Amino acid sequence: MKEIVPPPPAVVRNDTAAIQALFQKNVIPSYARFDLAFSHGSGSYLYDVAGRRYLDLGGGIAVCCLGHSHPEITRALVEQSSKLVHVSNLYYTEPQGRLAESLVDLIAPGKVFFCNSGAEANEGLFKLARRFGHAEGRYEIITAQDSFHGRTLAGIAATGQEKVKKGFEPAVPGFRQVPYNDLEAAQEAVSPATAALLIEGVQGEGGITPATPEYLLGLRRLCDEKKLLLLMDSVQDGHFRTGRFQSFQRILEEAGQAPDLPGLEPQRAPSADTPGGTSAARSFLPDGVAMAKSLGGGFPIGAFWVRGPYADLLEPGAHATTFGGTPLACAVALRVLEVIERDSLAHNARAVGDYLKNELIRLSARFPSVIKTVRGLGLMLGIELAADIPAFVTNGKAPALQCVHRLHEAGLLTIPSGTHVIRLLPPLNLTRPQAEEGIRTIEKVVSTLA
Repeated sequence: MKEIVPPPPAVVRNDTAAIQALFQKNVIPSYARFDLAFSHGSGSYLYDVAGRRYLDLGGGIAVCCLGHSHPEITRALVEQSSKLVHVSNLYYTEPQGRLAESLVDLIAPGKVFFCNSGAEANEGLFKLARRFGHAEGRYEIITAQDSFHGRTLAGIAATGQEKVKKGFEPAVPGFRQVPYNDLEAAQEAVSPATAALLIEGVQGEGGITPATPEYLLGLRRLCDEKKLLLLMDSVQDGHFRTGRFQSFQRILEEAGQAPDLPGLEPQRAPSADTPGGTSAARSFLPDGVAMAKSLGGGFPIGAFWVRGPYADLLEPGAHATTFGGTPLACAVALRVLEVIERDSLAHNARAVGDYLKNELIRLSARFPSVIKTVRGLGLMLGIELAADIPAFVTNGKAPALQCVHRLHEAGLLTIPSGTHVIRLLPPLNLTRPQAEEGIRTIEKVVSTLA
């Protein structure tokens, strides 16, 4: 029979190969993409174009903090887009002011600049540091080895991983790296040209490595003594991912040194006997914090907060962005914050995160030939693989990448970090049954590798 209606194009038929062909022909190949093409998502699950369901424990690399297709985000988008999507920052809009107020309330007195991404937020901190030290000729920013601060030219210069710098020399001057969690190395690196130190509270791309309380408190003392800015890249580890609004709040709380800051009250009272001094921890604050990823729950938005004494360094004309802080982006970010508070998702990040971590530690004890160690806080966890897993030796690809592929085949999405670490960065509203499903899948894959 002659066809009256021609067959639909490949994309309508949800043909994975056809979608990949579109990318190969038209998209710059700057990503090593997995052979997966997704059509839609719901909560903590994604569905590929063939209809297969995957439990998403990667969360868009810590972006989709409320999961996929959350009705509150959809509602905020519809409501705000029917009123005002964009005006330039030459004017005032209520959503931007309200979001700035909310972020200030969650950290401490200061002010916020809005942008579009984590890389842009870090660029703002770089400029803040240079403006801070300009009168004295100070411009250098000390960062940490294995850090990651974005893909701009200044971002890769700040990043402590050589692989991101190759082919883009000469590097932007003014950045030096020292070992992470090494206070003495930071002290020795300070020079007359140093204006700031920049670290992540939990290194994400570097393998899920949390800062120690002693390191954080020591850096604060160092910066106070040397009149430096202490800056934190909280793009990945912030926004309640660790169980507090910012990772430094949770790290100091874990050591019994909870700062007197909002973002979730500590579950236990700090001990006055804790080494390092509770009073010092209670007064701990960085001078600037970069934010993005979970801030918009999937809608692009970035921001950086600056502590009160330095919040006016970037005066009119010193920094700007066309799309930063649009009414639409800010309305979504405000709704995300409302849902996190309403549904107690910071507590959920702790409870479900503790369950996942304990179960993964159990698996590491049962399968030491596959899992070397487990680390992290809340719903930011890293599984470090053993050095010589027989199934991975002859392939030539990084063990983390090979393990992620196997988890894909089992219906689970995770994120590789370096050569031997797998990251779990699921939505903050991941349920206990979903976490149990994830553990069962990981255990099944790990047992076959063992």
